[in-house]
Amino acid sequence: MSSLLVSLPDSVLREAVGDLPAGVEVVEWALDGPAPRPRFDLVVTPYMGKTDRLAHLAGVETGLVQSQSIGFDGVDQVLPAGHVFANAASVHETSTAELTLALILASQRGIPDFVRAADAGAWAPAHHPSLADRTVLLLGYGGVGRAVESRLLAFETTVIRVASTARSDERGVVYGFDALHELLPLADIVVVGVPLTAETTHLVDDTFLARMQDGSLLVNIARGPVADTHALLAHATSGRIRLALDVTDPEPLPAGHPLFALPNVLISPHVGGASSAMLPRMARLVREQVERMLRGETPLNVVLTS
Repeated sequence: MSSLLVSLPDSVLREAVGDLPAGVEVVEWALDGPAPRPRFDLVVTPYMGKTDRLAHLAGVETGLVQSQSIGFDGVDQVLPAGHVFANAASVHETSTAELTLALILASQRGIPDFVRAADAGAWAPAHHPSLADRTVLLLGYGGVGRAVESRLLAFETTVIRVASTARSDERGVVYGFDALHELLPLADIVVVGVPLTAETTHLVDDTFLARMQDGSLLVNIARGPVADTHALLAHATSGRIRLALDVTDPEPLPAGHPLFALPNVLISPHVGGASSAMLPRMARLVREQVERMLRGETPLNVVLTS
């Protein structure tokens, strides 16, 4: 292919992408209205919360629709027929793993309690559980799960991996979902990082939480509906388990929601990928997709063909 027409959603990503090979034309389009051209070789979508804009691709010919997110739940319901859709694997794994460790460490070492005490002008030393020597169950073992595992191992933890499909790799066994019932009571910390599907919606329910140890920590970095909010609230309100949530259902969590008031619940506002690492990695992925198209090669990260 000797020439390409690419749409990018904003000037920030355009500047980060920088110079592209000769013959590549770039148009800024945030999918916020009718397409400015009848055909694009590559369309990069806006980041976060704008899945409904994919409907504007109806009647537009594309070679590839490139998301800026890893998750693509709901895309198949909106993406018009005739399009190939790729996710942003390789862009967010590092940042999401960093936030996961931050949530775990803050929860384990009582950082929110210290911050609240400091806000009140109080010196409040306390003894809290370590991360070292804890058993952590990773529920979901894709790119994010592997990135979290690599960081957890440096903290001298024991890691149990669980995914939709059981398998083995160089680090041992990856258990299937069917083993969860037996594995949950073994974990001090459970990290949920599965994609949102019909199978995983409300996977974390009352039965799931009841299998967790008293005093254990549940960390959700997946999607809010993977967990049943009523069950989370009931188990956290009792004080039996602790929560660290980067995602909630509903999202955003409404002002005054009872989860906000619980001292054993730490909430971040869906910012797993929102760090300085995102933009250069997204720009690198865009450049790689462009170069692959120019060479006539298959694009990376294709997850849907409508």
